[in-house]
Amino acid sequence: MTAGRTRLYMVRHAESPFIFGEERTRGLSDKGAAHAQELAEIFASIPVNLVISSPYTRAVDTVKPTAKSKGLEVALHEELKERRIEGLDYRAEWEVLERAIQTSFEDLDYALEGGESTRQTQQRAIPIIEQILEEYSEKSIILGTHGNIMVAIMNYYDSQYGYEFWAGTSKPDIYLLEFEGNRLVQVECLWGKKLGEAE
Repeated sequence: MTAGRTRLYMVRHAESPFIFGEERTRGLSDKGAAHAQELAEIFASIPVNLVISSPYTRAVDTVKPTAKSKGLEVALHEELKERRIEGLDYRAEWEVLERAIQTSFEDLDYALEGGESTRQTQQRAIPIIEQILEEYSEKSIILGTHGNIMVAIMNYYDSQYGYEFWAGTSKPDIYLLEFEGNRLVQVECLWGKKLGEAE
């Protein structure tokens, strides 16, 4: 790894059975829990200085085995929770949601009623990311995250990351983002391409 860079490992959560109304509390499937253990093995030889996460259970449970193996606590940040595509009391068909996700990366201010635009997501998440990059400059951070907010964060630093990139991600996924200061200079996939996990 290049000296002088800060390394942010974006860890998208592992498989979690969808349960309507339990966005915050639903955990991992057996397969997801097994993948969380595999992630700890991947990070065994990688120095980690901080583990942060969305407060949602599936994100925390994905990075918890790694944090435990490093003797670290998982620091939760409400601002890093997943983006709402629609209002919490409304349940749209998947085709509608997917179309909304695509549009939201073409028009950063677009959102379904009750949902959150890409720009709104960035406005709450990026200050936390910038703070972490400053406080842990030239160190290594793991972020337990979700598909939509992960790509929204990446999109803020480089607009090439949008719908097509999101559609190609897997559960779990690891993307290593290397920063010089608060400038994104390199992105590397450490899970999907390496382990062939395309789901």
